[in-house]
Amino acid sequence: MRTDMEWQTRASGRSGIGTGALGLGCWAIGGEWSAPDGSPLGWGRVDDEESVAAIRRALELGVRFFDTADVYGAGHSERVLGKALAGRRDEAVIATKWGNLFDERTRTMDGADRSPGYAREALIASLRRLGTDRIDLFQLHLGDTPLDEAAELREACEGFVAEGLIRAYGWSTDDPERAALFAEGEHCAAVQHACNVLEDAPGMLSLGEERGLLGIIRSPLAMGLLAGPRGAGRRARAGDIRSAPPAWLHWFEAGGVPSAPWAARVEAIREVLTSDGRTLAQGAIGWLWARSGRTVPIPGFRTVAQVEENAGALGHGPLSPALLKEIADLLA
Repeated sequence: MRTDMEWQTRASGRSGIGTGALGLGCWAIGGEWSAPDGSPLGWGRVDDEESVAAIRRALELGVRFFDTADVYGAGHSERVLGKALAGRRDEAVIATKWGNLFDERTRTMDGADRSPGYAREALIASLRRLGTDRIDLFQLHLGDTPLDEAAELREACEGFVAEGLIRAYGWSTDDPERAALFAEGEHCAAVQHACNVLEDAPGMLSLGEERGLLGIIRSPLAMGLLAGPRGAGRRARAGDIRSAPPAWLHWFEAGGVPSAPWAARVEAIREVLTSDGRTLAQGAIGWLWARSGRTVPIPGFRTVAQVEENAGALGHGPLSPALLKEIADLLA
């Protein structure tokens, strides 16, 4: 177990925001919500009181970075996070995202708005749902926004910083060119992108290193594939996006069953990831820390037990270079 703490330091030199090495992704605690055609966009039903308890347990364990989005649960995730942090706001670093349109009453998402005017409208609404006077990291949620429109949104975010409504901003995108455009802004502090031991993102990680950006890592556990028990026979529950996976969610087949080729890759590296007393999830998180000292994985959660397991990765730290090489050889 690691006893030194220095490796856990994560900060953006541009904003001074310190997140720590691990955050939590708040998509799942939004509960059920859907696309206009009824296909699920959430992770199924949740217990809000359990979600609140899990967030407060995270604070006790030293996890202080919470990443949500206004659209998660059609506003519900932000409301739950705000409730959990009531009276403890200064202990947390809050990140949220904007750009998608949704209806809180019907809990559906429908369309997007890339205008600077809507960015302000979404920001004010998020502040209200979160019960706070500022957001630490405000992120564009539309990864394919054209560069000219993104430049306008970057300048809008600079204005929000000047007003004291946000401390810094970033973009949730897997495109290095787009992330680099936002990084030209004085107060751009982070880029959020997908990365995990099954699917590396060297271009995005390199950009973060070069530009001094925090790498907020979504899908660090491949939507649960790197957190589950041995075998590929489990199925997702109704209301879970994995039960009817969209094209980008290629780790799962219809019904939420893990795709056989991806499940086989997990089994190939399971023994290495679980070495030194780690769980599979803790090993996958440790791999990300070993890939870059600027990564902040944000695994999802629905229970106190999941938070405790994820936070347990801090006690183990990054994988060693030898383990990193062994995994690369196995996956090659």
